[in-house]
Amino acid sequence: MITVYGIKNCDTMKKAFAWLDANGIEYTFVDYKKAGVAAEHLPDWINRAGWEKLLNTRGLMWKKLADAERANVDEAKAKMLMETYPSIIKRPVLDTGKKVLVGFDPEIYARTLL
Repeated sequence: MITVYGIKNCDTMKKAFAWLDANGIEYTFVDYKKAGVAAEHLPDWINRAGWEKLLNTRGLMWKKLADAERANVDEAKAKMLMETYPSIIKRPVLDTGKKVLVGFDPEIYARTLL
C-alpha cells in the first residue's frame, strides 16, 4: 500500500491526489503536520531519498527562517530543521514501500506506479 505524507491544503498535494485518483492508485494519506510523524520517518526518508531532495528551500517557511538557521546546512542541520518545522519538508512524500518519491512529477509517478 502506498502512503502519501504531506499537508492536506497544499496545492502540490492536491495535484498529486488528483493524479493518483485519476490513475486508480490506492493510497493512505498522512498529514505529517497534524500526525507528528515527520521526525519518526525522517531518518528513513533521508536514507532513501536524500536530505537535499526533502528540504524545501523554495517555500515560504524556509524564507521565514532566520539567516543563521539557513546558513551552512548539512544533513544533521537539515534533519533538525525538518523535525522542528515540518512545513519545510517538500511535499508530497510518497512511500511505495520500495521507493520514496519526493515532490509531484507526473512522469516519475507514471514510471514508478503504473
